[in-house]
Amino acid sequence: MSHLLDVARGDRPADFVIKNARVANVFTLEYEDVDVAVCGSKIAGLGKDYEGLEVVDAEGAVLIPGMIDGHVHIESTMLAPPAFAEAVALHGTTTVMADPHEIANALGMAGVEYMYQASRGLPIDVLLGAPSCVPASQFETPRDELDMTAIQEMFRNGWCQHLGEMMNFPALIAGDPSVWGKIEAAGDVPLTGHVPGVSGKSLNAYLVSRVSSDHETSTIDEAREKLRRGMWLMIREGASFPDLKTLLPLLKEHPLYFARCMAVTDDITALYIQEVGHMDAKVRIMVKGGLDPFIALRLVTLSPAQYFRLWDRGALAPGRRADMVLVDSLEELRVRHVWKDGRQTVRDGELVQEQRGRCSVPLPKAVHVTPLKIENLRVPVPQSRENLRINVIGVTQGEIMTRTLVRTPRVEDGCVVADPDQDIAKIVVLERHRNTRRYTVGFVSGLGIRWGALASSVAHDAHNFVAAGVDDRSIVTAIARLCETGGGLTVAEGATVKGTLPLPIGGLMTNQSAEETADAIADLEICAADLGVTISHPFMVLSFLCLSVIPELRITDQGYVDITKGGFRPLFVK
Repeated sequence: MSHLLDVARGDRPADFVIKNARVANVFTLEYEDVDVAVCGSKIAGLGKDYEGLEVVDAEGAVLIPGMIDGHVHIESTMLAPPAFAEAVALHGTTTVMADPHEIANALGMAGVEYMYQASRGLPIDVLLGAPSCVPASQFETPRDELDMTAIQEMFRNGWCQHLGEMMNFPALIAGDPSVWGKIEAAGDVPLTGHVPGVSGKSLNAYLVSRVSSDHETSTIDEAREKLRRGMWLMIREGASFPDLKTLLPLLKEHPLYFARCMAVTDDITALYIQEVGHMDAKVRIMVKGGLDPFIALRLVTLSPAQYFRLWDRGALAPGRRADMVLVDSLEELRVRHVWKDGRQTVRDGELVQEQRGRCSVPLPKAVHVTPLKIENLRVPVPQSRENLRINVIGVTQGEIMTRTLVRTPRVEDGCVVADPDQDIAKIVVLERHRNTRRYTVGFVSGLGIRWGALASSVAHDAHNFVAAGVDDRSIVTAIARLCETGGGLTVAEGATVKGTLPLPIGGLMTNQSAEETADAIADLEICAADLGVTISHPFMVLSFLCLSVIPELRITDQGYVDITKGGFRPLFVK
């Protein structure tokens, strides 16, 4: 501390000083022409005439705080934490608040410990949320159920910094003791939420719990109500569900609302990071949409730092961590250099060196899953065929919420089958964690698929095997490949596997680099397009069709589910 004080007073030279930068002040929303002096891992001072053992000439570029992602599931990128960290560090991210409930569903407590251990020694800080909903609801089947005792253990072990998103909002609102016990177990930490479409007295009941944020808001009216009730708004901009453009008009109309808002990721892929970016992309989207650049920057720096009580970062100020990014401008936000804790991690847009974390946590072996047979997928028509109608999951591009569609199905040989002419595909979920051989067959519209099948072990949140296709042979082939590899992404046509990406870490993540993974996903999306698939990021869309805590109709290994209707729904409409 005495060394830091000496540098702050100007009594001794800093380790290095950044000069000639336009320093972005996220407190006062203005540029300052000052030197930034760094001592060890901290910023010692900002001002004129600081001396340093090394001088970095910014040449008029803009210096901003390291960016923070307030809500992300690393597993959704299909990258292990080290590869993820390297990928997002290149985009100026220095801290992520990661909710590991994906791997917690797939591997239980061992999965959470793996994420903690694998996130040490990386070029970014990965701060975990204790998964609050494993399973997300009683309508899904994970590997293990994690109760309040597990939550207590996660915090006692020092693995977690906050409570992960409380998704089971119906149980919370109803006063379920097991759900409220998890909130009590978390204690005095930030409690993050998940309340799509909840309003009025139900929202009041949810907020009584002290859960204080939401990333599922998708309309202006919903956002305004949640802000008025004291919530922090996490505005999601993910690969398949971009809400920034929808909600930006509210911030433009009421600029002061930014004080309780932040931009977050939720779910993106390695391909999205490669093609679009990370938090830097969110700033560009907001600025292009007409938001003040300083407000846009604050939504990915100081705002998440304040919400998560990270008083040591989020801004360039004396005593804070030297998490700094040199960019060309706030409008374009092209990253030149990045420093994490005073150490340069990115130079001229390239990693200084690969810094792979070390993880010695042994992961549970994948459970052997018995493949399905074609006869398992038959959907016999009920005896009464008069006015035959079925419930179909309706998917819309760019929307996380589905619709319940009622359709007259195509029937062949006494069975309901897929109907590409109506854009109706068959969808199947097979339980993979306990080899119960339990499965559900349903139908989905909106994927655009006309031939073959897609399959994945990334199926939120329980992550059982899911496949969608227009013929049973293709579906069986795709699921068989997942059973063979233990998990991954697969495209099949007939008896032929057209492409596959194995995901050996819990059926969720690969050991490959971000570039290799992005290339593999791009190839699979080309294979999917060859089957007629029209929706963007089809594997991510497919994965969310299994998430029972999002309205409306979903499918799990236990059946059709509509959380807004209280639970299970029938395939055939009576």
